[in-house]
Amino acid sequence: MTTAPSPVRDPAWSLPRSAIGLWLTESLINAAITVAVVVALLVWIPDDLGGPMPFLRWAVPIAAAVDVVVTVAVRPWFKHRVYRWEITADAVHTRTGWLSQTWTLVPVSRIQTVDVTRGLLQQVFGLATVAVFTASSQGTVRIWHLEHGMAQRVADDLAARAERVRDQAT
Repeated sequence: MTTAPSPVRDPAWSLPRSAIGLWLTESLINAAITVAVVVALLVWIPDDLGGPMPFLRWAVPIAAAVDVVVTVAVRPWFKHRVYRWEITADAVHTRTGWLSQTWTLVPVSRIQTVDVTRGLLQQVFGLATVAVFTASSQGTVRIWHLEHGMAQRVADDLAARAERVRDQAT
């Protein structure tokens, strides 16, 4: 793994382990859809195809099997190792992505709005996402899959800090 470009450093906190359960559930749902599509394709592809098409009878299931194994057996644990977050006195800092990684740093002074959202699966796993918005179209940072209580405390703290910074600027 390559090191982060200076002055960006890895954020201090990882996500709760329950995020693995959420990602695993999402992966199993996607795997079920993949299997259904592959079965439908295999039923749809006629047996008497000429030319290069017969290879689809074995290539499609192999590709789907590799996709399912990577999606279910690798992705959730790798994402848990990679996704990190931190809030310092001056900024919100995240690292996201499991293949292509993104470091995002948003100064507290730029924060305009802080939201907490909970999708259906997040509710099942007791998780929530904190979204920190700035005036910039590129300035939104999301801290995915925090425990719900922690997400609410983070959002309240960030909103209070941003308000204090705005009050000091006026």
